[in-house]
Amino acid sequence: MDKLTPTVVVTGRGAVTPLGSDFQGSWRRLVGGEDAQAPVTIFDVSGCRCKQAAEARLPDLSGVEWRKRRRWSRATRLIVPALREALDGAGLLDAHGRSRQARLPLSISTTGGAMAMGEAFLRNLLGPRRRPERLFNVGRYQAHQQVLDLHDHFGFRGPVMIVANACASGANAIGHGADLIRAGLAEIVVTGGYEPLTELIYVGFDCLQAMSTDRCRPFDKARSGLMLGEAAAFLVLESDQHARARGADILGTVAGYGHGTDAHHLTQPNPRGAVLVNVMRRALAQANCAASDIGYLNAHGTATPLNDASECAAFAELLGEKLGSVRISSTKAAMGHSLGAAGTIEALFALEALRTGELPPNLNVREPEPAVAGNLVAVGERATAMRATMSVNLGFGGSNAALVFTRYEA
Repeated sequence: MDKLTPTVVVTGRGAVTPLGSDFQGSWRRLVGGEDAQAPVTIFDVSGCRCKQAAEARLPDLSGVEWRKRRRWSRATRLIVPALREALDGAGLLDAHGRSRQARLPLSISTTGGAMAMGEAFLRNLLGPRRRPERLFNVGRYQAHQQVLDLHDHFGFRGPVMIVANACASGANAIGHGADLIRAGLAEIVVTGGYEPLTELIYVGFDCLQAMSTDRCRPFDKARSGLMLGEAAAFLVLESDQHARARGADILGTVAGYGHGTDAHHLTQPNPRGAVLVNVMRRALAQANCAASDIGYLNAHGTATPLNDASECAAFAELLGEKLGSVRISSTKAAMGHSLGAAGTIEALFALEALRTGELPPNLNVREPEPAVAGNLVAVGERATAMRATMSVNLGFGGSNAALVFTRYEA
């Protein structure tokens, strides 16, 4: 990388997931081999083929004024505590919980936004007894409303980029934020993704028969589908010069980003994973890393027949004879597929694996895919002295994205 190009570092992270109401709690349960699969309770699934998902327990928001809280969607109730944790960890909150930075660019991803608010509006409109006060729901389900809620609650402003690029959105949001810093357009960017469970999306995946009625089994020969989940996750990205100048703790480096579209099929990945290979190579080139430098890879791993096979082919092509030395897992068996949030929370897992040497396990495997049978992480595994980790995400429409994380060296 050119010496004049800023190094992009992570100084804060926060998350609300089905495994915990903060990042560290989620991480401890994840590496401990727990999963959050449970029956769906937030909407009626009696007419669905599938009945389970990974729901998040909403954090306590009793400190928020009740008039504000009652207007917030489930989406906002997920993202406010996640962003609070990230900003606090980065040293960006004052004693009143407000941002010390008046201007914070935001690069955020989602698929459905607060779609549940739109669903509530339609139920009220079509129901036998309409409630006029419910009309406000129609104005609060769009994704920009959740951004306005963040601006209002934390007291910052700035340019906003909302990425809705299917399941690669979270990685794209991080990559876009890092690009802003590398291009000299910003010194600090808040980036993240969120996705609450909504009935429309759940029923849609159920109609596609893409969800498993049993367990989510990524990279298992008998895999039968994904498990939906919900989450919100944020990272604070800065140029290393800006972070050092204000004395921030640096957690690691967003060293490389690659993205591309294969246009193979609306819902099916390219069987050979050709574009994913190119995307991973671009991320590695930007990070000035070789494929053999990757110690851990957080795979997209939806546990659908075509996705996992495509990823296996891509990993084999990228790593060749070095494949056997890379540890691989999908964390979706533990906390579900959170769509627009998946790329962000999984990037955080890849970064934390690099920092701690702990590895997230690949759960529920009984008969692993031969191509990665020797790579899948077991509960309790550790890896020391990793130079880099990677996370990859694939989305409907052929979206592919990869992120590379390295330790920070001044």
